[in-house]
Amino acid sequence: MPAPVDRFSPTRDSAAGARLALVRLLPETALRHATVRDSKDQIFLADPEILESISTSVFVGLAEDLDLQQRGNLIDLDKRLHAHWALGNNCILGWCPHESGLLLLVVHHYAIADYAIASEGTSPGVNQSDSDPHAFIMRMLTGSRQFSERQLRNAARLLGIEPVYEKLRHPLANTDAEFQIIDRLVQRYSISFVANRAVALFDIVGFSLVSPFEQMTQLNSLSHSLNSAHSKMFDKKMEIDFARSSTGDGFYIWNRELGNTANTHLYHFMHLALADNAIARRKAHGRTVPLLRACFHIGGCYEFYQAEGLNPTIQSDIVGDVTIELARMIERALPGQILVGEFEALQAGSELENPDKYLPSIEFVDHAQKNLSQLNGLKLSGDAIESIKCYLTGRAQPDGTFTIRKLVINDKHGLSRNVFNAKINIYRSAGAPILLGIEDRLLRGDKFAITTDEHVHRDPPHH
Repeated sequence: MPAPVDRFSPTRDSAAGARLALVRLLPETALRHATVRDSKDQIFLADPEILESISTSVFVGLAEDLDLQQRGNLIDLDKRLHAHWALGNNCILGWCPHESGLLLLVVHHYAIADYAIASEGTSPGVNQSDSDPHAFIMRMLTGSRQFSERQLRNAARLLGIEPVYEKLRHPLANTDAEFQIIDRLVQRYSISFVANRAVALFDIVGFSLVSPFEQMTQLNSLSHSLNSAHSKMFDKKMEIDFARSSTGDGFYIWNRELGNTANTHLYHFMHLALADNAIARRKAHGRTVPLLRACFHIGGCYEFYQAEGLNPTIQSDIVGDVTIELARMIERALPGQILVGEFEALQAGSELENPDKYLPSIEFVDHAQKNLSQLNGLKLSGDAIESIKCYLTGRAQPDGTFTIRKLVINDKHGLSRNVFNAKINIYRSAGAPILLGIEDRLLRGDKFAITTDEHVHRDPPHH
């Protein structure tokens, strides 16, 4: 039996925003509809066929490793998890194999919020003790939902609850595929924290100034550009399992996969989506194709599944520091501008591996430039890409090099954050180049909401 990941060691996360986001998130999944048997025993009913259809969606990529008995066993397990979830009244924090079934850590959602509130005023860091409620909850919510039995019972003791035993129709076969599917099932009834996830925000400029019909066509056009970028990356075998969440006048986009490669692929995905939009704008008549501005940032977030009807949705949603930062950045972004936040991107495969290896924003963009050659030959509007150059803009130096202009944004709440202005130049074999972003000269002076904080001088390359 594969050992669960040990998450009871200090991990790196961003503090106050993550705590606040968790407190705000939890009540959204509260109980709204229920069929009540009596005051002590609530029975929550869902359409069995719909629930079974959702259950089998987690088998993708693993179905061939299961026999019919195992599949039926797991679908039945999902119905039991759904009952414990109680339409969002409870959260299933973890599980472990036990005897002829599973032990589950089922917690009322307010119990998690109580732990988050109790940690207000603390400063999470590498020296946090196990008694710190915030550190404890973060370790519980990070990574796989599978624990060892010792870990699960210790967590239950600290939360003041008893683990719930669910006997299965058939004993588990204890295979990797079976455990992975159980983990996927449990995650849909849980909340997960990701300390280092890349997210891009696409925003339609002047969205509220056009008619409802034009709003619909602009959103549809943006959606098509996102799908087109996904298809092109798939053709180049640069796989991205992207998810989206609507902001009303745009989308948050993130890669469900984690790590530096996944983050870099999302950055390139943003390039291709903006390029497709730029080409569409050249061909469009009227206001059917939107003018965009975009932001890219890496940070912590919570991932959760909202209820749709009486069932959790198949697609997840996110909220946390990274989405808050992006929302503040986009408020000050100019039409057509691309902003990159100041962040530290994880270099390892996940936040649980080599947690001290982080890549600052400037180095992340340099790294992204190095593997852009993978997109050479890709066709945009019938013309093959010869090369792509992505960079952060700055001031020209006498030696022919450029600084990198670090900008500061002051938001309506009196908070400030640093960002960089990004440019992407796509050169094609026959067609005119596609130039994305705005030039650095437009950022000089202090008449804009974004002002210059400093010029970062690059070290000369070593030969």
